[in-house]
Amino acid sequence: MKTQFLRTAAAAGTLAATSLASMGPAFAADPWAVSANIGAVSNYIWRGATQTGDGPAIQGGIDVGHESGFYVGTWASNVDWDNGTQDVTTDVTGYVPMHPDTGLPVTDADGNYVVVGTGTGTTGGDPSPNYELDLYAGYDFAVNDDLSFGLSTIYYAYPDGRDVDFWEIGASGTYKWFTAGLAYTAWGEADDDAPYSEGDMYYYGSIDVGLPYDFGLSLRGGYYDFDTKEGGVDYGHGGVSISKEAGDFGTFSFNYDQIARDTYDDDPKFWVGWLKEF
Repeated sequence: MKTQFLRTAAAAGTLAATSLASMGPAFAADPWAVSANIGAVSNYIWRGATQTGDGPAIQGGIDVGHESGFYVGTWASNVDWDNGTQDVTTDVTGYVPMHPDTGLPVTDADGNYVVVGTGTGTTGGDPSPNYELDLYAGYDFAVNDDLSFGLSTIYYAYPDGRDVDFWEIGASGTYKWFTAGLAYTAWGEADDDAPYSEGDMYYYGSIDVGLPYDFGLSLRGGYYDFDTKEGGVDYGHGGVSISKEAGDFGTFSFNYDQIARDTYDDDPKFWVGWLKEF
């Protein structure tokens, strides 16, 4: 599907969880609540890998949640998997022109139809998608103040891409400051036996701790187990984030991510982010 991997159930999922958390006060007056978010990052990292060729991204979404724990939402971001450097090769289908005087198909001296416009050529532009649109839903429920669980489903869509959409279902659990979960690729447009087609498993965990002065610390890691016969595609990754809530100015973060396999881009990724919720 791509050696430039996609972005994070973490990207949409973390935003969804954050948005739902902010809905709490509204539930007292109405069982339903709506929130929106907008953000900017210097590098869009999903599961350890850049989705923008180490370039910036503008992102945002809308969430609708119910006090029962059910939620739905959508989230979007620009992406760039090959930095726009690849041309598209296309086959041009020919046609038989009509004679302007007779209204009949044009023929040559031997009576054969004259076909024009045939051939193969290249068109400039990027064959990979330019943006991502996620649609997701889920249900979160708490056992007590320290323990909670969640079920989720998310569809990763790339409307201007070709054969790259895929659908995941997932489950997670949180105990105090520790979260662990998994995501399963239930369907994908990629060729059979290719990553993101069907059967891939992604395992992840994170530790999120509040710090004084509205700072936060997050440690995260994950492992991708692809259901494919191709060798050298499974990988693990890890990262750290330090965030700072700034009231009406939103939340700022400084982040580090890295893939732990040299068959990928395993250079350390340092990036900054900003998120504002409404």
